[in-house]
Amino acid sequence: MAGAEEDEVAPSAPHPVDPQQPMGQGPAAKRSRSEHHHGDGDAPSFKMEDLPVDVQAVIMSLLPLKMAVRTSIVSKNWRMLWTFRCNLSFKGPRYLCENDTKIQQAKCIETVNCVIHQHSQIGINKFSIRCGLFEEDSVHLGRWIRFAASSKAKIIHLDLRFKDVFEEVNHLHLEALLDAQGSSFVRSLFLGGVVIKPHSAICGFTILRRLVLQSVTISGDFTGFLANCAALEDLEMIECSGLTNLIIPQQLDKLQHLLIDGMEVEMVEFYAADLSHFEYKGQVVPIVHHGCSKLEKATIMFSGKKGLAKAFTAVPSILPVKILNVQSVALSKYSQLQKLPTRPDGMFMHLRHMTCRIIVHSRPQEANYDIEVLQLAYCLDAAPQLETLQLNVIVVLFIKKY
Repeated sequence: MAGAEEDEVAPSAPHPVDPQQPMGQGPAAKRSRSEHHHGDGDAPSFKMEDLPVDVQAVIMSLLPLKMAVRTSIVSKNWRMLWTFRCNLSFKGPRYLCENDTKIQQAKCIETVNCVIHQHSQIGINKFSIRCGLFEEDSVHLGRWIRFAASSKAKIIHLDLRFKDVFEEVNHLHLEALLDAQGSSFVRSLFLGGVVIKPHSAICGFTILRRLVLQSVTISGDFTGFLANCAALEDLEMIECSGLTNLIIPQQLDKLQHLLIDGMEVEMVEFYAADLSHFEYKGQVVPIVHHGCSKLEKATIMFSGKKGLAKAFTAVPSILPVKILNVQSVALSKYSQLQKLPTRPDGMFMHLRHMTCRIIVHSRPQEANYDIEVLQLAYCLDAAPQLETLQLNVIVVLFIKKY
């Protein structure tokens, strides 16, 4: 089936014929006789359709979608078994620059609509669509969301981005993911390339454990929405826009992993007491972590001036970590390390493993990265239990052409 993201499965080999058996005594003959008569010593014939319908559906669900549809033509009794599949994944074009993008996208949309129209909507576990979607095709998005909500899908993955174009956006109403009773069965939600308007009145995502937003425009009360997702354990936000300050409310007391990547925010503030893994990649901004920190692993990749210095001194909540990854991606000809204080304000008493990546931009006559690297040793005094230090230095030289 075009557009379905499934693997092919080779059919099983036919049963071999015993050369010692006389003609008429082979398996085919035995099956023929058993269909009309069963002796006392004969085993009854077995047919898949003799199984309960729900068992047949489970067996059929183990096949890839393409194979399940093909198998349905073997018997009229199997014709609709594929409609009980629990995992539906579709993949379409992701780059607008390709010549046949519009054709392939139309095929993907047609396939999705055809499948969800015939599906039983029973027992859906995962509903995934990875296909760039034009704004004028947003009517299909509404149909897909209604299907996912009514079928009580546990995992919803909607990545509608064109990776080479950012103008195409689709408005997605979070309320549409709720059922008629205003609740949701979604445990994992991925949204990409959409516009959402969250607010505190959306209270149905009570069992949501993982939320990933990529290239999503957010307008509204995002903090109020998160406060109603008390079961959330993993929150990842990548290149999202629309927020000035990112505040993670104290209701997320089960949050264990927080990733913020490429967000143009002015401040990050969170109250997640059980947070064990924190990742931040972007401009230098104040990062405030309230409460008792249980952080064990942190990744801080500040870009811009004084990025490396800030990674060690401006995020005191990372002091308890055991694993630390830091990176500076924009060093000027003047060493940032020369501007570091004598030592950090606190001690990395539990730090065991550290990875430091330094990117040096310099002209050949100004290259002093060897001195910069040596000055990094100042932080080792603040980590008395350090066991592993991995240092990666990338030097970018600008050579003037005459």
